[in-house]
Amino acid sequence: MLKVASVLFMEEMCSLGELARGCRPPGARCCLCWCCCCSCSWAKCAAERAGECSAGGKASRPGPHEPLLVEGDAPPTLEEIQSWGQSFDRLMRSAAGRRVFRDFLRGEYSEENIMFWLACEELKRETDPDAVEEKARFIYEDYISILSPKEVSLDSRVRETVNRNMVEPTPHTFDEAQLQIYTLMHRDSYPRFVNSPLYKALARLSAGSPPPAPSAPTAPSAPTAPTAPSAPSTPSAPTPTAAPAAPAAPAAAEEAAAR
Repeated sequence: MLKVASVLFMEEMCSLGELARGCRPPGARCCLCWCCCCSCSWAKCAAERAGECSAGGKASRPGPHEPLLVEGDAPPTLEEIQSWGQSFDRLMRSAAGRRVFRDFLRGEYSEENIMFWLACEELKRETDPDAVEEKARFIYEDYISILSPKEVSLDSRVRETVNRNMVEPTPHTFDEAQLQIYTLMHRDSYPRFVNSPLYKALARLSAGSPPPAPSAPTAPSAPTAPTAPSAPSTPSAPTPTAAPAAPAAPAAAEEAAAR
């Protein structure tokens, strides 16, 4: 049952990817969308995508800093996809998120930015000095040299720092350059990615709806001020009662007065 549900989820995500990107129909050699909507397998699609399809239809050999995806990668959950629109850090920490973002950057002709960032990440994990020097040279020639078609945009200060570090390359030779490119992708490309048809389709958002924002904690309500006690009422003065009427004169006295 779980396997069937996973297949259905993959098919649904594929259809969304096709609508967003116009992915090639079944039978095509190469896949452009991350969810493998072509007839090839997930691992084969990942290999062709990571190696870049050549004109003859065969995947070219990936460079030393372009690792292939391993077979068995599970598709991301809807909650994970929606979290990509809340934080660029979450997007870049997710392997599937990086693949989707890389496809988006490819459409904007700025794929070299994330490729350079990934190459720097792999260089940091290298421990062999000879391999560090070789990979650093590849990175410099591919993304730093002004003669490269994949040159990334760096300011003069960072470029000078890289040139000094290349005298004795280390795993952290490109740290400043990597941070500058990360910031560039965050400020420039990421907002367009979040509002792109590709991401909105994957996150199941309507065309006019903004990406889900993280819910802010509700501020506690201010305590109600205690009601001031009312002043005690002044007791009213007692109303004086009328004096009692004089008793009527006896009838005998009246008769005596009449005489």
